Amino acid sequence: MIANNIWKLTGKIIEWAFAPYDALRLGTDNWWTSNLVSWALIAIGFISLFYWMGQMYGYKRNGKEDSA
Repeated sequence: MIANNIWKLTGKIIEWAFAPYDALRLGTDNWWTSNLVSWALIAIGFISLFYWMGQMYGYKRNGKEDSA
């Protein structure tokens, strides 16, 4: 019984998390607006990647990199 409730809760959380995508899918016919969320997530990912690579370059330049 508890395992079934855990799966139901997980399903409800996923439905809630993807609700903005459903709203964009049903509410607009414009391709640009529909993909705005995906582009924002891609941009955040690239910004984070370049920040992380910059930090790693700084550690390597200072000789503090982990060489295990």
